[in-house]
Amino acid sequence: MLVSAKEMLNKAREGKYAVGQFNINNLEWTKSVLLTAQELKSPVILGVSEGASKYMVGYKTIAAMVKGMLEELEITVPVALHLDHGSYDGCLKCVEAGFSSVMFDGSHYPIEENVAKTTELVKICKEKGLSLEAEVGSIGGEEDGVIGMGECADPNECKAVADLGIDFLAAGIGNIHGKYPANWPGLSFETLEAIKEKVGDMPLVLHGGTGIPADMIKRAISLGVAKINVNTECQLAFAAATREYIEAGKDQQGKGYDPRKLLAPGAEAIKATVKEKMELFGSVGKA
Repeated sequence: MLVSAKEMLNKAREGKYAVGQFNINNLEWTKSVLLTAQELKSPVILGVSEGASKYMVGYKTIAAMVKGMLEELEITVPVALHLDHGSYDGCLKCVEAGFSSVMFDGSHYPIEENVAKTTELVKICKEKGLSLEAEVGSIGGEEDGVIGMGECADPNECKAVADLGIDFLAAGIGNIHGKYPANWPGLSFETLEAIKEKVGDMPLVLHGGTGIPADMIKRAISLGVAKINVNTECQLAFAAATREYIEAGKDQQGKGYDPRKLLAPGAEAIKATVKEKMELFGSVGKA
């Protein structure tokens, strides 16, 4: 059964670990993440971007696939199905489709408009039992056409949004989506500490978890980060394993062209990446 992410993230913040949000892109991705979470007894959040939802034929298709898998694979760990970087309309569609959590990314709006739209969504999500994530200060890189420079959020704006009744907050602290450039200066822990001081016990979210050094991840968790998003790293692992299979000519051997065989190494590579991240985040055995 799908659950809201609120309880699992409050537990994570109290226990000084983080729950991974792993973005899904197809059936193999979803199955790999769920099986790994079950094996490691870890709570997990399945992230869906608006672009990925179009690829996977819409929110209703995704919700039905995930709910079916939870039953057929006998998944017993807490699982949240979460819209990542959602528009206002996207959030409403996910509420209707049966998602258990949504993120409204109003970071590109003036703060007043971000607050107004977030306020409306707080009311809707509370009525329907979904958890709600909001964002202040854009996360660098590109996420489905939303381009951010990796700015640091204003702690006062973070407090204004946190006070609206959201469940967890994504705040820019110099993190970016995708691969980190060689000259990246690192996370701004000064900003993170200032934000934590303003928002108190609210679980914080770190987007762009791919490529952030392990020591920075651990320090961020110690300062209140309870959810870390991973997408690019799984994509890179999947692509590398698939490339290796084809370059070794295995698709030419017997029925190696069968998609169930062709995609298997990539699926295993995703499992290995998810396992590595869950161990780093400290969520193993916490379900």
